[in-house]
Amino acid sequence: MDNYGILFSILSVLKPAFETVCKIQPRKVIALYLLLFGLVVWVFLPSLHGDFIAFDDFFYVTGNTHINLTLANVAWAFCHGQDANWHPLTLWSLMLDHQLYGLKPWGFHLTNVLLHAANTALVFLVFRRMTGATWRSLMMAALFGLHPLRVESVTWISERKDVLSALFWMLTLWAYVRYAQGRSRVENRESSAGEGRLPLDPRPAGAAKQSDDGSIFDYSLALVFFALGLMSKPMLVTLPCVFLLLDYWPLARWQRKSLRGLLVEKAPFFLLSAIVSVVTYVAQRNAGMMSVSIGLSLSFGARLENAMVSYVRYLGKLFWPVDLCALYPHPGYWPAQKILLAGLLVLGLSVLVFITRRRHPYLLTGWLWYLGTLVPAIGLVQVGVQSMADRYTYIPSLGILMVFVWGTCQMTRGWHYQSLGLGAAGGMLALVCIVLTRHQMGYWKNGVSVWRHAVSVTENNFGAHNCLGCTWFTQGRWDEAIREFQEVVRLKPGFAEAYNSLGRSFSASKRLDEAIACYQKAVEIQPDYVTAHNSLASLLLQKGQVDQVIIHCQKALELEPDNIIAHDNLGLALSLKGHFDEALVHFQKAVELQPDNGMAQLSLGSFLSRLGRTDEAIRHLHSAVLLQPDDAETHNNFGGALLSKGNVDEAVQQFQEAARLLPDRFEIRRNLGHALLKQGSLDAAIREFQTALNLKPDNAVASNDLVIAVGMKEKQPQSPVHLTKP
Repeated sequence: MDNYGILFSILSVLKPAFETVCKIQPRKVIALYLLLFGLVVWVFLPSLHGDFIAFDDFFYVTGNTHINLTLANVAWAFCHGQDANWHPLTLWSLMLDHQLYGLKPWGFHLTNVLLHAANTALVFLVFRRMTGATWRSLMMAALFGLHPLRVESVTWISERKDVLSALFWMLTLWAYVRYAQGRSRVENRESSAGEGRLPLDPRPAGAAKQSDDGSIFDYSLALVFFALGLMSKPMLVTLPCVFLLLDYWPLARWQRKSLRGLLVEKAPFFLLSAIVSVVTYVAQRNAGMMSVSIGLSLSFGARLENAMVSYVRYLGKLFWPVDLCALYPHPGYWPAQKILLAGLLVLGLSVLVFITRRRHPYLLTGWLWYLGTLVPAIGLVQVGVQSMADRYTYIPSLGILMVFVWGTCQMTRGWHYQSLGLGAAGGMLALVCIVLTRHQMGYWKNGVSVWRHAVSVTENNFGAHNCLGCTWFTQGRWDEAIREFQEVVRLKPGFAEAYNSLGRSFSASKRLDEAIACYQKAVEIQPDYVTAHNSLASLLLQKGQVDQVIIHCQKALELEPDNIIAHDNLGLALSLKGHFDEALVHFQKAVELQPDNGMAQLSLGSFLSRLGRTDEAIRHLHSAVLLQPDDAETHNNFGGALLSKGNVDEAVQQFQEAARLLPDRFEIRRNLGHALLKQGSLDAAIREFQTALNLKPDNAVASNDLVIAVGMKEKQPQSPVHLTKP
């Protein structure tokens, strides 16, 4: 589908909505909506060529076992968190995309682009309704929608929560503004009637007309949209405070209603915010996102200092958007000079907007919007290893853009040709944003380009090196992965996860001793690191250090009793020690915990086959084959059980599939040869034994197999030759 086709489809879908709006809005405004929406879609269309990013996209989409759109998964998303957050609506939207597009990344990107374009148009709609200022609202919306800081939220599929929650943020504002303007007219009418004078219309000039009933329907609609927004991303918890700011300006409700009355009016919104805040905090704490396991442990003072510096850094990125990247490293502690300067700047600006609040009330609203909406993500509660993130500016930037646009208009009010000059300047700013945004999108093609760029524009960024190493690992580039993880442990020696990742890379490269040393370092740094205990146990099992395997498996099960990998490894170790009854208990426990786990079914089936319980073994190995059809070991073991049962033809099929999946495996070729020998296919058996011998030329057993097969071939009676007379 080309760009024009996609844009035509978008406009076709939105046509009914625009036709409805046309009944109450001037055609000029509708044209501006369409232009703004289409421009944003066009600017972000190149993101459709981007791939999934291994960081987070794996948890949300490609590796999400609940990505299929089913009633069970819908219920699961509502009752469980994902990536240490509770946001079921975001997960449902990704399930719907998967239903529509499968695992094609362009479909997920398209949804993000459409949501962002809708958000941009809604910024125009809502601020125009609040203020009556068409061109200022348009400029603010354009700068918001086209700014390069939006790239991360739009082109990163995992940030669906940003664009989806913002959609409900703006819809909540739209419904609340309708309610508030209606209530203001009612309150004004009642006040005027009591004083015997004509009521004033509190609407800004040019604001849209509506009925004066202050309908409870609008209030209820705002509450519903707010709940949906919280189900998309918990960052919306600050929205009730934004209501109070808008009541101050531009809705001017503070003049007619007491602060207490305004707070009581918003009590249901504050209650929802409090509930979601607690749920989010508990989910992130339980997921270990606030612990030393992520390689960063900070005092509250250090977090407060970073928050102050980040407020200023975000302002800098907004007005000078260069060196943007996916992960800004946390320095741990900022220099005192930077903290002091940042604190003075934030304090000075706060004092300035408070002093000028009567003449320029938009300054107070915009500045407090920015400060307040950033609070959940400013780092007072440290989540992850970043000091800041571009995606966190999605909603907060609206406050600064409001100050910038309204302030510029105010400062140039006395200029000749103000409209012409500001229009030209606004057009140039939009063009600059488009160029920078398109350039920034070029770094979001895939995981390698994202993290290479982050490494190149930052210093000592152990998080970006770690992500780049993980990306190389998923691509099977072990040497590159090792290099990146070694850099991580150099920069962050106390980061246990990096040692575990380095161990995985060494293990994949068959450098087992180095891998074992890395896993041992990981558990030394973090004794409760279950994954490292399991990884270490798996390698020690290959080295034959069974007693050490048992120690690490028991430690893992002490920390996490339902960990099936630990049960599986412990079962294998106990079986090697001859403790068959105890081993069987752990294999059965693993299958009981996860019946749909192919590894657990394979281990139990293989062990039962060794015990001579062939019928049970075949049942579990058959389940393993269905669960992991691309695993050669599973087909090989299933074939062995079938052969011992006398099901020769089925055994041959399983061994052949194993050989197809893993053609250079000596044991598989030899097993296939024996099965073919029993089947009577001597020529095929000889070929398999010869292949096995080629793989291990000095193997006496393979040589003997070939000799036996050739001998059987030579003893085979020859078919008579029928001659015809000439």
